[in-house]
Amino acid sequence: MSFFNRLRNLFREPQVVASPLPPLTYPSRALTYPPDVYTIPTLVISYFPVKHGRIDRAITGDVDASLDSIRRHTEQTTRRVVEALETGSIYHGYKDPAAQPGLRYELVEKLEFLEPLPTYAKPGHHVPMTDYNAIMGRVDLRRWVEERGIKEVWLWGYHGGVIDLWESNMAGPYGDISNSDRDPHDLPVFSQTYTVYHYNYGRGPSEAVEDHMHQIEAVLRQIDRHLFWDKFVGRVGEGRCGWAHYPPNGERDYDWANPNYVWTDIEDWTPEGNGPKQRLNCNRWRSDSLTWFIYWMQNLPGANNGLTYQGRPLSNWWTFIGDFDTAMKSGLRLVQ
Repeated sequence: MSFFNRLRNLFREPQVVASPLPPLTYPSRALTYPPDVYTIPTLVISYFPVKHGRIDRAITGDVDASLDSIRRHTEQTTRRVVEALETGSIYHGYKDPAAQPGLRYELVEKLEFLEPLPTYAKPGHHVPMTDYNAIMGRVDLRRWVEERGIKEVWLWGYHGGVIDLWESNMAGPYGDISNSDRDPHDLPVFSQTYTVYHYNYGRGPSEAVEDHMHQIEAVLRQIDRHLFWDKFVGRVGEGRCGWAHYPPNGERDYDWANPNYVWTDIEDWTPEGNGPKQRLNCNRWRSDSLTWFIYWMQNLPGANNGLTYQGRPLSNWWTFIGDFDTAMKSGLRLVQ
């Protein structure tokens, strides 16, 4: 390509697709699952420290409500998390009504303990750390993982500044790739990988789904930092796809309500950045963090994405969330 052609391309106006884009809506609908959907068997564990029929604020630090209301809250939030994650796994689902989810969550069992979370003193932490080994030993997690195929544990607890926790924590034959300090000894290691998500029932579905967002980021960044973090996420202000805390127009952490417009290729992302760009701001995800998370996930390359990088097709990135061990065993990468 000549110098003048390169210069012309450098200053070429981005292709306008829609400006401004309408706000996204994700109406509840019955999902149909394709035969190759990744099923994620999940164990839900809840710790409710109770005193006189109420959650004991002296233990939780900030949650003071009846046991019945917190039970309802966690059950309703769990259902909304399932819905958000499955909807988020639909590649370009906001514009392709025929698209199908890449993930299906199966809640295998729910276990409940009316007592405080077990803790221990961990160096470097100013408050007690959640004792995940004790919790997993209490429920005999080896049996759940190796006999029942559990891939995720959703742990409902509390924070309130009185206890430390990891939003996500992984253990298995391929190590700990998670949003934690990646201590290889803070979870029992079995023959199959599983991930623990520690939710806070003092919060809602957006905060719970954010735990999964950071786990997705950790895993994909580990698999191919250049393609995922540099090419898909991009730098601040670059107009690529962003990440959990930073939408494409984000300027600071948690900048989900930024009204400033930016040109971005998030809805037509290609590794080379040659897809059409659109001018959008927070109106696209209604300034709502949960809507942003679902929208971001729906732009991750899913099944039959048709994308290539340097002449090679991109894989289905949901494989690393839905079947991590098989992906690692087969040497799968973000590019086939």
